[in-house]
Amino acid sequence: MSDSQTSIAKRHITAEDLYQLRWVSDPAVHPGNGAVAYVEQYINEDRIDYNSDIWLLPSENSEPLPFTYGPKDKSPVWSPDGSQLAFLRTLKGKRQVWIIPASGGEARQLTWAGKGVHSLAWSPDGSYISFVAKTTESLSSPTSVQPEGQVVNRTKAKSDGYGLWDNTRNHLYVTDVNSGDTVQLTFGAYDVAEPVWSPDGKLILFVARIAEHAEEDTDLRKQNDLFTIAPAISKGNAEAPRKLTFSELQIESAEYSPDGSTIAFYGHDRHAKDATQTRLYILPSSGGLAVCISETLDAHLGNAGMSDMRSHLHVGPPRFSMDGQSLYTLVTREGNVHIYQFALDGSFTVLTQGDREIYQFTLTPDEQHIIAASTHVTLPGDLFRIAISSGTEERLTQVNDLLLEEIGLSVPESFWTEVEDGRRVQGWVMKPVGFGEGVTYPAILEIHGGPHAMYSHSFFHEFQLLAAQGYAVIYTNPGGSRGYGQSFTNVVLGEYGGRDYTDLLSAVDEAIRQFPFIHPERLGVTGGSYGGFMTNWIVGHTDRFRAAVTQRSISNWLSMYGVSDIGYSFTEDEVGGNPWDDFEVLWRQSPLAYVKQINTPLLILHGEQDLRCPIEQGEQLFTALRRLGKSTQFVRFPASSHELSRKGHPQLRVERLQRISNWFVKHQI
Repeated sequence: MSDSQTSIAKRHITAEDLYQLRWVSDPAVHPGNGAVAYVEQYINEDRIDYNSDIWLLPSENSEPLPFTYGPKDKSPVWSPDGSQLAFLRTLKGKRQVWIIPASGGEARQLTWAGKGVHSLAWSPDGSYISFVAKTTESLSSPTSVQPEGQVVNRTKAKSDGYGLWDNTRNHLYVTDVNSGDTVQLTFGAYDVAEPVWSPDGKLILFVARIAEHAEEDTDLRKQNDLFTIAPAISKGNAEAPRKLTFSELQIESAEYSPDGSTIAFYGHDRHAKDATQTRLYILPSSGGLAVCISETLDAHLGNAGMSDMRSHLHVGPPRFSMDGQSLYTLVTREGNVHIYQFALDGSFTVLTQGDREIYQFTLTPDEQHIIAASTHVTLPGDLFRIAISSGTEERLTQVNDLLLEEIGLSVPESFWTEVEDGRRVQGWVMKPVGFGEGVTYPAILEIHGGPHAMYSHSFFHEFQLLAAQGYAVIYTNPGGSRGYGQSFTNVVLGEYGGRDYTDLLSAVDEAIRQFPFIHPERLGVTGGSYGGFMTNWIVGHTDRFRAAVTQRSISNWLSMYGVSDIGYSFTEDEVGGNPWDDFEVLWRQSPLAYVKQINTPLLILHGEQDLRCPIEQGEQLFTALRRLGKSTQFVRFPASSHELSRKGHPQLRVERLQRISNWFVKHQI
């Protein structure tokens, strides 16, 4: 029986099915018996928030068991001896470190940070836990209860999802596991990220951007550095951090080798600014010159895959092998994210196979297996145990199987488009659920954000919903996307709306040619963030699409520069200038400049608290369209950030999906 015939017997997916989905993440393997702790997230019964619990797979071939009961538990980390599990629990809006015995029982709260905790790591002997928490820069606090103005003294004065800067910095702390005594290790006008203990427990390594002189504005510098600090265990004994690198790279996620002699990390030299592919580096743990060991592979290290099933999950650092002679890492290539093993000489082996996106992984203590959190086009995400030597796999969880058994899903088909400058652009087409031979169907072009991201072989609720409603779905990775080499990613720099625009239209042409069931005149287009920018650009340059939905979009680079949390750097790096020196450059690449040419009915969806692409971007476009008498509608989602489609209020996520499909129905796509 064919996929389409099978799907006819099942019900169609709905927007409300979001309420039943569960999301798996954060696998952690017990250092002794190999038990796997992991997180399951889900929408609560009131449909107003997300809950998450930690589950346990005690051994091979065992059924998962609930281990904690939330309501918001995440980031499990086993103690080095395996006797305890530390994790982050959020209660009353504050996230703290909690500990539970490996045998189960009552968890106890370890930290009491006033503004909550962001990460945790055990010391090698299990006596201490380091964590990062917010600390007010100024030790004095206002005593007046009268309202007063907020002084802004830094360029990055707000951040999407967090709001206006609250005069705090992320600093490093250490807590004694037995006594609870806590010591702050770092101080000053900088933020600490991703601390990791040295194997001997004498140092903690972290990433930071610390000013070289008092006048330096580090918000304007993308390069950062690795530092170490001794984990003082009594107040007043903290030392100054020691800098290991030379402020030449943009660094993230570092790790020590097992013997402590070497540090590995992800980073890049910014030669293509924000478009630069992340690579794998090593350097002596004493500091010095970092050496790139992934230079022979023209690919982005890490996960650049896009999905509406998760938002910015922590991937973690590269993982050293037990002998310290190789590193395990995720690599983004041609619609897939797989695990590679790099030897220190730069040679590599691809360890996982198939059309999929692995979004997190860890290793078993004996280094015989990988525990991977993985998704593919009909699987929102589950855990797999993968043998490193043979590649054989065992699926460990089935968190959405009962729901998926009810639903008919569309399986995307991949295609490639040759474009004028010799590049090949990858795309996918999803048939409508219930597809019938000899029938033509309307199609929706979906455009991803970034732009330096990648559609992958992953599950997309939005795409499946459109397919269930009778649309073919076209999605593609135009120039600027990651996954196809550095020169491909560079295509959009200083030329937004150039070859990325022609790539998208060429892909639509090729999809129509290869898939004759697509009706060439019944086309819609939608996208979010950069995809919203491209939607705006497309309808300002062609009337080919009958209707469009632009989401959390960019319409005017001139104002974007000063209102977005990344506007000042993104506009300079990506579009090519600033408003006072490069007015014409920015305006020429702004969709608002072409608003008179927009004839396509345009629905504008935007979050009220979006600080990445602030709502004034949607307001400007809507006001101009209304003033010109164009067909448009503006929907403002309250208390919603740039992440509405991935982790926003559950009911607003469902409403958003319904409004997208209703707009296309209204305009007879």
